[in-house]
Amino acid sequence: MKIVVIGGTGLIGSQVVTTLKAAGHEVLAASPNTGVNAVTGEGLAEALKGASVVVDVANSPSFADDAAMDFFVRAGRNLAEAEKEAGVSRHVALSVVGTELLLDSGYFRAKLAQEELIASAGVPWTLVRATQFFEFVAAIAGAALVDGVARVTERPTGAALGDVHCQHDVLDTGASARRAQKFPRDASCRISLSRVRSAIAFRSRVSSPHSRRCRPTSGTPVAPGSTRRSSRTRDS
Repeated sequence: MKIVVIGGTGLIGSQVVTTLKAAGHEVLAASPNTGVNAVTGEGLAEALKGASVVVDVANSPSFADDAAMDFFVRAGRNLAEAEKEAGVSRHVALSVVGTELLLDSGYFRAKLAQEELIASAGVPWTLVRATQFFEFVAAIAGAALVDGVARVTERPTGAALGDVHCQHDVLDTGASARRAQKFPRDASCRISLSRVRSAIAFRSRVSSPHSRRCRPTSGTPVAPGSTRRSSRTRDS
């Protein structure tokens, strides 16, 4: 089966490509780097020839409100048109858990617009809604830096929306995309993907020897490389 992965050369896309190839599929990694641009439409028609499934894991290069909306809407429309022309039987797209509850953010308004375009395009679809990836831990910790110190919670809070402990690896997304292409031809659905982790797992990654100094919210310093637990911390 030929599967085209939009954004197939990025962090997530490259893992999806590897997973699908390992399952025996013919996979095309489509991105501007390989001459396929979903936003402009360049190379789409040729890339989708003979494709049964399109997996879209491309992300907006900008999180600014207007730029993100422009990216997802233009790419969504171009993909829908090209897929119908090529006779693609399924569109699989990566989205975010709780998108419809985070509409104060222009980025999430753009993601919701993308989901709505997919649902109305006329091509059977699967949305894989994921929580944060462990690969993004450094960026998450960096956003919490104050005077060179990252403050992270010691309490595992379960699967609460927006909780940084609800994380999984990009490989999980690749496996879900592989499963999604097996769905009945005319079925459409959403999959929510998360793997709940304890606070200690997050703290140990943030305070690795390759990360900046980390301090839990109680104010007790955590030295790089330490996985020492507070008495308040427990595994999920």
